[in-house]
Amino acid sequence: MSTDNRPAKEIVVVIGPGSIGLAIARRVGTGRILLLAAHDEKASQAAAEQLHGEGYDVAVQATDISDLAQVEALAATAAGMGAVTQVIQAAGVSPTQATIERLLHVDLLGTAYVLDAFAQVIAPGGAGIVVASMAGHRESPYAPEIEHALATTETSQLLALPFLQPEQLGSSVHAYAMSKRANSLRVQTAAAAWGKRGARVNAVSPGVIITPLALDELSGPRREWFDKVRETSAAKRFGTSEEVAAAAAFLLGRDAGFITGADLLMDGGVTAALRAGELTTP
Repeated sequence: MSTDNRPAKEIVVVIGPGSIGLAIARRVGTGRILLLAAHDEKASQAAAEQLHGEGYDVAVQATDISDLAQVEALAATAAGMGAVTQVIQAAGVSPTQATIERLLHVDLLGTAYVLDAFAQVIAPGGAGIVVASMAGHRESPYAPEIEHALATTETSQLLALPFLQPEQLGSSVHAYAMSKRANSLRVQTAAAAWGKRGARVNAVSPGVIITPLALDELSGPRREWFDKVRETSAAKRFGTSEEVAAAAAFLLGRDAGFITGADLLMDGGVTAALRAGELTTP
């Protein structure tokens, strides 16, 4: 009777395998099983085929992160496959693509669902990353009571908060900014729950990264503002998915073992220009 003594592979969950999600997957997926999850099953399958063709071990599970049952099912599937050592939440919609309601359900509530569900299954020594946005730094900090509510309100009650009602937010741009600020604050509080399992979780807040989603924004009604952003920022350019992946891989890796509950702003100096008064919000 032979015994297979090979160690079980680690599981890396990639939620939102778009340009940024795929770039991170390539950075951290070698020798591990990549479990891709997205609302668009065809897009996930296409991403899986691409990664498989590059030598990665890939599985797929269709998941709408605005649906708690589907997020919990994804976490259960991942845990059933092996030790969940890394979780990447890169799913989201943009102000041009979505209504206020859809933005809140996906970018804000969906991220909270992911943080809660994977806090139950992340392996000791594991780590998570939430891809937020520089938009979360644009209007923040909000009033202390708003910040506290975004950080600590029970997830099931989040969208009942008075200041998150569509008529209060007024536009999808403001809904997006508040959702991304909530991501950062929820990561801070989630770090305590993840820490009880010996794991870490952080956020990264990119500026304008050239992806299909960003191109929708750049060709939309705020095009002139984005041109001004590029001209005014210290970097004088927009970013790439690979740059986000490099930052995410650091935060997921051993060298960041003393970092949890943090939000790394990487926007080429756009927020700095806003703070200095060289750039105004749209």
